Amino acid sequence: MHVPSSDNDFGAPHAALLLSSFARVTGRPLIADATAQSLYQSSQIVLSHNGAEDPVLTYGNLAAQTLWEMCWADLTHLPSRLTAEPQHRETRAEMFEQMRRRGFIDNYAGIRISASGRRFRIHKAVIWPLINAAGVKFGEAATFSEYEYL
Repeated sequence: MHVPSSDNDFGAPHAALLLSSFARVTGRPLIADATAQSLYQSSQIVLSHNGAEDPVLTYGNLAAQTLWEMCWADLTHLPSRLTAEPQHRETRAEMFEQMRRRGFIDNYAGIRISASGRRFRIHKAVIWPLINAAGVKFGEAATFSEYEYL
C-alpha cells in the first residue's frame, strides 16, 4: 500500500479491515468517525503488522509515524519486533501469545523505542487480530492514546 492520501482513499481497504476487526473483536468502535481518512489522521496511535513468521508493519497512522519518528515507507518496512528494544521483545512476544489465546488484549503496557532511540512506555493499549468477516486472519494490530517518554 502506498502512503494513505486522498489519491488512494487513505488506504480504505486496510482501514476498513482495521475498523471492522476491532469492532467485531471488542464490541466497540475503534474511533468515533470511522472513515479511512479519520483513522489515518487520528491522534490515537494505530499500527498493524502482517502474519509473517517475523511480522512486518503494514500500517501506521500519522500519530504512529510521529511517535516512532519514521515516514510511512520506513515504518511499513520495519519488522514489528524492532519497535521494542531487544530486552523488551520477549515480553512483547508473550503479550501476542496471550492475545492469541484470549482473542484480544485490553490495557497492555510496554516499553517501545523510536527510530532516533527515544524510549517511551505505552499505556492502555488494545491489541487485536486483523480478521475479516469470513474469518481470514491478515495479521494483528494495536491502538493506544497514552504514552510517556522515559
